Amino acid sequence: MSSKRFARLDLAEPTYVELDGGAAFPLTRAPWLGGARTGERLDGYDADASGPRPRLAPVEPRKILCVGRNYRAHAKELGNEVPVEPMLFYKPATSLLAQGGVVVLPPASVSSRVEHEAELALVIGERLKGATEEAAARAVFGLTIACDVTARDLQKKDGQWWRAKGMDTFCPVGPVVVTGLDPHALSITCRVNGAVRQDGKTSDMIFSVARVLAHVSETITLEPGDLILTGTPEGVGPLAPGDSVEIEVPSISTLLFSVGPGAG
Repeated sequence: MSSKRFARLDLAEPTYVELDGGAAFPLTRAPWLGGARTGERLDGYDADASGPRPRLAPVEPRKILCVGRNYRAHAKELGNEVPVEPMLFYKPATSLLAQGGVVVLPPASVSSRVEHEAELALVIGERLKGATEEAAARAVFGLTIACDVTARDLQKKDGQWWRAKGMDTFCPVGPVVVTGLDPHALSITCRVNGAVRQDGKTSDMIFSVARVLAHVSETITLEPGDLILTGTPEGVGPLAPGDSVEIEVPSISTLLFSVGPGAG
């Protein structure tokens, strides 16, 4: 299956585009909703959607679901048991951050330990409810890159993870969505200020993409455009004001963002 690349640009209004041959082709709507090319062509855009107009987050999900502890070594590094079934939690849509954005740290009085978690993310292409694993695998429209930014001290303190995981800017995602890739045959590398912090392989996931989506669909309806973060490999670590973060999945792209100070 050949790959296609999609992004979302700030044109006269937020617009989904297909990237092809150094150009961006605006679509009538999101590609997972059947968007077609309008006939317009915008030159000067590379395969990562770099070009003359700002890039937006390549998805507008109604739901962002994340898988916790989906890599054994990551569970071990935090002193946690490996779950017996997929462990899911939410991030709100207000946590989304586009390519090149700034993760805003909370005030030190709120959290003093914010960490990166580099992840492969799935974009859902079909409505899923009570799906088999086979149907769930077919429902993946494409893949992108995300970072599950986490206030680790709040995660331990609160029990519930809504603050630790859900703050504004705590879900960098992008820069593109790519179709036709095997989600279990990819590498993920996270660099902070050029130094490698995480270097993992998606083949090490405990629960497969199909297993996760089928499990979710037992109780929650997944809809086209929903975003699923699939877990992080070992090597998570702290972020500080001024840090520059790169998360690379070679077959997809490199997600770039920086870190800014909070107040107080």
